[in-house]
Amino acid sequence: MRDDVKSGADKTAREQMERNDEVAASAGPQGDGVPDDAEVTNASTRAGDADADDDTEDDARVSTESDRAVTELRDRYLRLAAEFDNYRKRTTRERAESGARAQGELLKHIVDSLDDLGRVTAVDPASTDAGSVIQGVDLVAKKLMKALAAAGLELIDPVNQTFDPSVHEAVATEPALSPEDDHVVSQVFQPGYRFSGQLLRPARVVVRQWSQ
Repeated sequence: MRDDVKSGADKTAREQMERNDEVAASAGPQGDGVPDDAEVTNASTRAGDADADDDTEDDARVSTESDRAVTELRDRYLRLAAEFDNYRKRTTRERAESGARAQGELLKHIVDSLDDLGRVTAVDPASTDAGSVIQGVDLVAKKLMKALAAAGLELIDPVNQTFDPSVHEAVATEPALSPEDDHVVSQVFQPGYRFSGQLLRPARVVVRQWSQ
């Protein structure tokens, strides 16, 4: 009787051990919870590949943005260059037109005097005395000077004025009768002209000098 009980207990123990082995086999190896070197290497490789992909995408995005910025700057430069060239051409054209208009206005003041001068030179010398011709030329000269003065011409005729080397040119000197006359213009050989503040020609003069 005791042998039968012992034999039954042994059989039950073997069956329990077989069931435990089957459960362990079906569950697979559980390990000790610590990854081996291969698993660490594979994980590192996958992480490195992901970082490399991210870096590549960032570099591509930066390159695209840089190309777009360069293109925009080049287009802006070309537009500005074209606008400046058009501005330069326009101002050059306007300056030339303005100069032509100013010259036209000046000539408009002169042509009447030229007509008067033509009429004076067309008189018959046999029937006109010299005094009348001289008087006519003088009137034409005064009319011409008036027209030029209206256009901005200024006559420099410095008789009895203090010599000014910036607008006068001394061509001769003569003794002064008193110290007060020292460096005073006594004669004008040729008047000077100034146009809109610009000296066209200095007056050529004789200057008095005082000497003891």
